Amino acid sequence: MTLPLYRKIYQDLERAIQSGSFSSGSQLPTEKELADTYQVSRITSKRALNELETSGYIYRVRGKGSFVKDDLPSPMHQTNRILFLLPFMKDLSLGNFTEGLSPIMQANNLDVLMTTMAYLNHKNAEEIIQEFDGLIYYVQYPESHLDLFAALAFKKFPVILLDKKIYDLPFPTIMSENTGGGFSATNYLIQDGHHRIAYLFGQESLPQSVRQRYLGYIQAIKEAGLDFLTTIEDKKNIQTHLIDYVKENSITALVCENDLTAIHAMKLLKEAGFLIPEDISIVGFDNIQAASLVEPPLTTVAQNFKRLGQIAGQYLVDSMRDNQLLDDKKIPVALIKRQSTKELK
Repeated sequence: MTLPLYRKIYQDLERAIQSGSFSSGSQLPTEKELADTYQVSRITSKRALNELETSGYIYRVRGKGSFVKDDLPSPMHQTNRILFLLPFMKDLSLGNFTEGLSPIMQANNLDVLMTTMAYLNHKNAEEIIQEFDGLIYYVQYPESHLDLFAALAFKKFPVILLDKKIYDLPFPTIMSENTGGGFSATNYLIQDGHHRIAYLFGQESLPQSVRQRYLGYIQAIKEAGLDFLTTIEDKKNIQTHLIDYVKENSITALVCENDLTAIHAMKLLKEAGFLIPEDISIVGFDNIQAASLVEPPLTTVAQNFKRLGQIAGQYLVDSMRDNQLLDDKKIPVALIKRQSTKELK
């Protein structure tokens, strides 16, 4: 990951201040001098100085320059421990992030405490900062413990989000390409000749990831010029009255919010006398282990949980090391074709 040029200047000056090369009250090089030294624009050197001011290392006097403050921020102590928060420890809808995360942590001599959000019920931001060097948070509800995460953001504590973004806080988010996955699943069914394709929601609320998948479904339906699609207003009806919805709308295929929703739908449809995929095709999302074990094995969109964990770990290490402001990153997904779908003749 390439370090932005302003971060390079920032880090060099930060180290010089912390080592005493620039003592309290010392004047730093000007924007122009830094720009000439690093062969960058004045905008870049100015940003580096602004970041140092924001971080509490310097103060700036118009027309005179930038000076090292007397009361420097204390370097964050190291615990070599990382906190990894999940909604539920044994949630079947979550893949194995640790396969990608663990090698990154081991290479950087970091221990990981993996636990649930309940851990935060009796913690405040200061305790988290004292006990850990960074945090990876699989977001279930973006508003949960918002006061604590806001406090961590104000302290510039390294936090990496998984799956969903908290838009009001500056934490980078690693997520799957959900919209593309929803499009891919729906387009696959369209290519198989299906025109009556419904979207099956698994819960009343619509998390960001589910909304994104649903938007991919809508995009594929609209691009194909099909007349039928499931609307948000249909959501409750299709959840509670799936069989009636399928019969009344002559549905030939379902795109499901996730694999657990798809597997539950398979069960209900079988109990109602439907054959899968002879009567109705079903596609899930996630590629959890159970997807390949059900009968028939479930066609699904696979999230690359190993890659998600790997990138989250590397992002966290980079944030801890350089206090970088990193961009969000989307990880590609892949359609896994199994036996729960059938081409219409």
